[in-house]
Amino acid sequence: MSRQTFTMIKPDAMKNGHAGAIIDRFIQEGFRIVAMKMTKLSADKAGEFYAIHKERGFYGELVEFMSSGPIIAAILEKENAVSAFRDLIGATNPAQAAEGSIRKLYATSVGENAVHGSDSNENAKIECDFFFSSLERF
Repeated sequence: MSRQTFTMIKPDAMKNGHAGAIIDRFIQEGFRIVAMKMTKLSADKAGEFYAIHKERGFYGELVEFMSSGPIIAAILEKENAVSAFRDLIGATNPAQAAEGSIRKLYATSVGENAVHGSDSNENAKIECDFFFSSLERF
């Protein structure tokens, strides 16, 4: 099991001023921040990141949304990081997310659900490497 996972605070949470509270939750829940930066994805970069969803009906809307404003990308570290983080963020649909989860507190819809979290150890590595070089990790 990997001790690292990847997350993005999405454009909706950034626009709504929730980034600080969300980062604070990462820390409160015992995650160590290994790398973090604010950036804005181009449509091409968002498309590349979400290429796994290219054949799905929501792909175009997802790429448009993820390139609509700044995001904060981060690598987080903790024992069983991927599963612990998935528990912290809650279900993709905020209406189904557990009380107190990040998506229950800050997401507005399935499409604008405040945060991304890696869904497997393999994808966490791919996603971390997409955003961060070894020189940017501490």
